[in-house]
Amino acid sequence: MKPKIIALEEKKIVGCKQSMNYAAYNPVPLWQSFMPIKKEIVNTIGSDLFSVQQFPEGFWTAFNPETIFEKWAAAEVSAFENIPPNMHTLMIPGGWYAVFEYKGDGSDAPAFFEAIFSEWIPNSAYVVDDRPHFEILGSKYKKGDPNSEEEVWIPVRLKTL
Repeated sequence: MKPKIIALEEKKIVGCKQSMNYAAYNPVPLWQSFMPIKKEIVNTIGSDLFSVQQFPEGFWTAFNPETIFEKWAAAEVSAFENIPPNMHTLMIPGGWYAVFEYKGDGSDAPAFFEAIFSEWIPNSAYVVDDRPHFEILGSKYKKGDPNSEEEVWIPVRLKTL
């Protein structure tokens, strides 16, 4: 497990959001509401989809699966203009991200994320930063397919002494 460390410039996204937690995690209804109307978004940049998690401050320092966070199904845009009804905007601030490649049908995603947060981060020079986390679902993403690929972006900052 070796991520790329990338300096991200801020991103504007438009999409649907829903409050949820990991104890009762079910993003399917969110994506079912977003996919039929995503074509209404103007000013899109590329065709990648963004699966974003906006956690409350300190979420990862005192992890509790019952803690509510915002989950987004979204697309990147160049400007926040003509936002479709029932959609929202989010600015993802720039900063450092650890970018992991995930390949699989999603069945081992919990173990993949557990390894990031319990193994890679504690043994790295970084800590998790309080900015949105996201996955980029690009051309190699195929829901439920064992050959599916996506990028997992975890916001990080250098540990302070």
